Amino acid sequence: MRPNTPREKIDEVLKEVQRLGYDPRPIFGSEQTIIAAIGDERTHHTLESLTVFADVEKVMPVQKRYKLVSRESHPANSVINVDGVPVGGPKFCVMAGPCSVESADQLLTTARAVKAAGATILRGGAYKPRTSPYEFQGLGREGLRLLQEAKDETGLKIITEVLSERHVEHVAQTADILQVGARNAQNFQLLIECAKSGKPVLLKRGLCERIDEWLLAAEYILAHGNPNVLFCERGIRTFETYTRNTLDLAAVAIIKKESHLPVIIDPSQGCGRADLVRALCCGAAAMGADGLLIEVHPNPAEALSDGQQQLDFQGFSQLMAQLHPLLAVTERCI
Repeated sequence: MRPNTPREKIDEVLKEVQRLGYDPRPIFGSEQTIIAAIGDERTHHTLESLTVFADVEKVMPVQKRYKLVSRESHPANSVINVDGVPVGGPKFCVMAGPCSVESADQLLTTARAVKAAGATILRGGAYKPRTSPYEFQGLGREGLRLLQEAKDETGLKIITEVLSERHVEHVAQTADILQVGARNAQNFQLLIECAKSGKPVLLKRGLCERIDEWLLAAEYILAHGNPNVLFCERGIRTFETYTRNTLDLAAVAIIKKESHLPVIIDPSQGCGRADLVRALCCGAAAMGADGLLIEVHPNPAEALSDGQQQLDFQGFSQLMAQLHPLLAVTERCI
């Protein structure tokens, strides 16, 4: 309450708090009164509207608005089963492949190379969200067909991005993980449709999304009956221009503290520079991330999208060799 609010005005607010379903506990100070409202805001009316009372200075929620994603509801770490491939726990999951599916030869060559190096999930964009409408937008359904061929030949599981609600059904026929990109991170109707598919969902963090907003976006998926969510930190937009984005490795520790769900790092999008990817991968593993989503291309200079941030086969093999001893220190393995 505002300083020196008269008692009758305090009583009005106490009655309104009670009417909204809470147990009001006033704390009277020499100049200012605080009203503790005891109750679960996730199942009652929100209290923010109390600021319509002229004598209410501010309303401060102390309860986390996300419930199902939090450690309060699930103290142990969750392990997500991706058609037999565990994500989370002692196994460190590496998802690798080209930014965009460009051709059968490009995709199959990459799939064989990343599998040989130790990856278990193949990434590749059939549909691509691009800043310019004149840039390569992906092969669409043909890209999905090629991903299915690569899956059939190599046994790798598939992760690919879904851009809209109308794509969910046919993308889910091929994909083992539905990827929701940064541009759709708070497209709640898309999140609901992805939840309904029953497939695991990798939820990237939005370009300017706060961590609490990211957690609440994941809550949409769990609240609609799908507990299989992977958080993916892929860099946020800051004032820095040396890198494409600023990879927030602190988000790994925060999500691990707040949520039981696995955390994946996308270092390729995170910095936009192939020469920094290996260092960021090692940092992510040391921070306790559960896996990586890495862009790999047979010839990055000829890539139809984001070639500057994709590793070639040799660079990817060197990275995987570098990760093994680092993960062993934390009693994990690829």
